[in-house]
Amino acid sequence: MPRTPLITSPASQPRRAPLRRRTLMTGLVGAVGLTAACSAGSGSDGTGGSDGGGAAEGFPLELANCEATLRFDAPPERIVLLESAPVTTLDGIGVLDRVVSRAGAFPPGYYEEDLAARIEVIPALSEDIDASGHLQISQEMVIAQEPDIVFGLPNGVTREALAVAGAAVMVQDIYCGTTEERASFETLYTTISTYGKVFGRTEEAGSLVAALLERVAAVSESAQDLSTATAAVLYPSLGGGPLYTYGSGSMVTAQLDALGIENVFADTDERVFEISAEPLLAADPDVLIVLYQGEDDGSDVTEEMIAQDQLSGLRAVQEQAVLPLLFNFAEPASPLVVDGLERIHEWLLEQEG
Repeated sequence: MPRTPLITSPASQPRRAPLRRRTLMTGLVGAVGLTAACSAGSGSDGTGGSDGGGAAEGFPLELANCEATLRFDAPPERIVLLESAPVTTLDGIGVLDRVVSRAGAFPPGYYEEDLAARIEVIPALSEDIDASGHLQISQEMVIAQEPDIVFGLPNGVTREALAVAGAAVMVQDIYCGTTEERASFETLYTTISTYGKVFGRTEEAGSLVAALLERVAAVSESAQDLSTATAAVLYPSLGGGPLYTYGSGSMVTAQLDALGIENVFADTDERVFEISAEPLLAADPDVLIVLYQGEDDGSDVTEEMIAQDQLSGLRAVQEQAVLPLLFNFAEPASPLVVDGLERIHEWLLEQEG
């Protein structure tokens, strides 16, 4: 099982114990200082160095990421994406044009037409996804792209090997498994702020956070009149595999909190965990949100889940209060979860209209 979800598939979602802490040699950590980025841009805009050849403002930069400490001597210039979630953050701070290659699934349903077109022209290294939703790619293929920074860490790709090649690895904080705190939108704002520091785009990151804060506040205010009281968010495995649900550590709980709705499994501090039909039937939430991946509308996944897990007795199923939602609209922390919040809100208004 991958240490962190690449395209956030069900098999990779259950919360793990904190990752084994590795003791990296000083020389190895120094390799994460991004030698390629150090020799890149020489502008005076804080994105690639100064006219006098000195370090860019805020650099060198060190920050913690899961079990690792990353060092950046300059803003990264060559990005490789091994997951889709960072796209809207990178675009929001104006550095998506630094992505030299991508791998995995990037459904156009996540993006506005212009952004989807820009993603489409980024060279794809691999779209090989196994039955459980994990990206299949060789470490050598990633290293050959000469990245300064890589987002995502699939099986067979290690921080150490990429560090030796001069690349840092960024993993979504929500996947680190090192906190039992209830998720909130602060997780999103902190993630964006971190990306802003890494790329020397703190101003742009601040503007993006401010815009998202306004949108979340607007939804929360409008949602005060909703009558929906409880919800469960599910991720069904295809082909008869396990059914998963989300606890307090998931961004879906932050979304439901913003809507004033109780996640019926928020008393579990795990981010995601396997569940059987019995506790779900006992909780009998007002609505179900079913997460899925792919380029369809999710109805097939929902129907298969209801049939195989014998969930037809749920009130939400009987009253057709079931919303299929593309995965990154709920997890992990990216601007897409605000899009997802607005979609859930609009759907609830339609349900109650």
